[in-house]
Amino acid sequence: MRNFYSDTQTRPTPAMLETVLTANVGDEQLKADPTTIELERRVAALLGKEDAMFLPSGTMCNEIALRVHVEAGDEVFCERSSHLIGFEGGGMAALSGAMPHPIDGHRGTFTGDQVRAAVRPTSRYMPRSRLVAVEQTANLAGGTVWPVDQLDDVTAAAREAGLATHLDGARLLNAVVASGVSADRYCRDMDSAWIDLTKGLGAAVGAVLAGSAEFIEQAWRYKQQWGGAMRQSGVIAAMGLYALDHHVDRLADDNARAARIGETLGSLGGVTTVQPVDTNIIIFDINAMTAGELVVAADDAGFSFGAFGSHRCRIVTHLDVDDTDVDELNAFLASTLD
Repeated sequence: MRNFYSDTQTRPTPAMLETVLTANVGDEQLKADPTTIELERRVAALLGKEDAMFLPSGTMCNEIALRVHVEAGDEVFCERSSHLIGFEGGGMAALSGAMPHPIDGHRGTFTGDQVRAAVRPTSRYMPRSRLVAVEQTANLAGGTVWPVDQLDDVTAAAREAGLATHLDGARLLNAVVASGVSADRYCRDMDSAWIDLTKGLGAAVGAVLAGSAEFIEQAWRYKQQWGGAMRQSGVIAAMGLYALDHHVDRLADDNARAARIGETLGSLGGVTTVQPVDTNIIIFDINAMTAGELVVAADDAGFSFGAFGSHRCRIVTHLDVDDTDVDELNAFLASTLD
C-alpha cells in the first residue's frame, strides 16, 4: 500500500530508531533528561524564543498554549477551517472554556483588517477578545503558506487590540523550505509557536512548544495537570533531534512531489478544481465519481488517501513515498479520472 493519506503516517527510519538505543536519558520532571533538554534548546533557537517544552502531540501544544493565553469566556480568532476549530475534539471549550471566533479567510489565511473588524468593544455583555491563532501551513486549504507580510499585518492588528498571538506550526518547516523564509522570522511576533516532529520530519512521537520563559513556566503547570512529565523522554526526543538534523532539507522533495501530483490532477477531465499546491498537500474536487468511490478504487489499486467531502479528496506527500510511488499514483489518477 502506497500511503498518501497523511504525513502523520510516516514511520521512523532505521537510522532514527538507532538513536533511541544510545540516547542519554534522565527524569524530565526534574529537567534532568539531557536529550530532551537539547531538543527543547534547539527548537527554542529555531523559532527565536527563550524556552521550549517537549510534548507528545501538536494538539497538546495548541491546547496548552490556549490555556496559558486565555481565561474562561474569552474569544479566540482563527480561520474557519483551522485545526483548532475542526480537529481537536472541542478542546478549546472543554479545556480552556474559550469560544472560537471563526474568520472566513482565503485559502486558510486572513488579514489584519479582518482581525480589526472582529475585535469586540469592551463590554460585560460580550466575550473578551483575547487571542489570534494562525496555522502555518493551512492544512485544509491545501497546505497554504502564509506570506510573511500578511502574517505581519495580522500580528500588528493583534498588538493594536492588545491580543496575544499563537502559531500552530504543525507544518511550519514545509513553509520554511518552500518560501526560504526562516522559522524564527515567521514566529518573530508570535507569543507562542510550535513545530511537529511526527509529520514531514518523520519522528514517531512528539511536538515542541516554544515561547518566553514565563510562558513555558506557565505551560508546564498545565502539562502537569493534564498528564504530567514523560520521565525518560530522551528515548523519543532523540528521534526529534535526528529529524532536525536529517529530515528538514528533504521536505523540498515532498513539496516537489506534491506539485507533480497537482499538475497531473489539473490536466484531468474528471477533476473540477485543484487548490494551489504550495507545499506537500493536494486538495482537489472531482465530478467523475464521488470522493468515497475514488478512495475505494484507490485502495483496490494499492493507494491510500482521504475523502474530505462528497467530492473532495486530499493527498499528502511525505518521507515514506518516493518518485516511483508518485509516478504510479499519477498513472492511477489519469486512468481513473480522465
